[in-house]
Amino acid sequence: MKVKEKNIKQKFQQLYKESKPRPNLYKNSFRAFWTGGLICIVGEIIYDFLIYFGVAKTEASAFESIAMIFIGALLTGVGVYDKIGDYAGAGSVVPITGFANSIVSPAIEFKKEGFVFGVGAKMFTVAGPVLVYGITSSFILGLLYYFFRW
Repeated sequence: MKVKEKNIKQKFQQLYKESKPRPNLYKNSFRAFWTGGLICIVGEIIYDFLIYFGVAKTEASAFESIAMIFIGALLTGVGVYDKIGDYAGAGSVVPITGFANSIVSPAIEFKKEGFVFGVGAKMFTVAGPVLVYGITSSFILGLLYYFFRW
């Protein structure tokens, strides 16, 4: 019986390997590269626009980040960012708009459970670990820098 099960598993694995779709790496890489670049160009246009109208560089950087997060959250809310992600893959995840998408998507998915147990509890399921470890490591490095002045 065990030999027969093993043969069935091997046949299944062979069928799986033969029928599994193979991604076109060149096409997917190109899509990710130009879409991620286009998102970054939009950010640069916002930054240059702010600089042109006399906003200081540090403030322009902050406003640009806020604007890109807002755009990413808005596009996620209306369902456009998912289509961009389907097309571009990782090219839509890398920029700051991908971070906004990772926060808004779970919130939208669980909104039917209410604002406290749905939106509030699930909002940071994807981005939460990134925030926790990022803030914790920056805090520890800040303490090390403060005490040892590297």
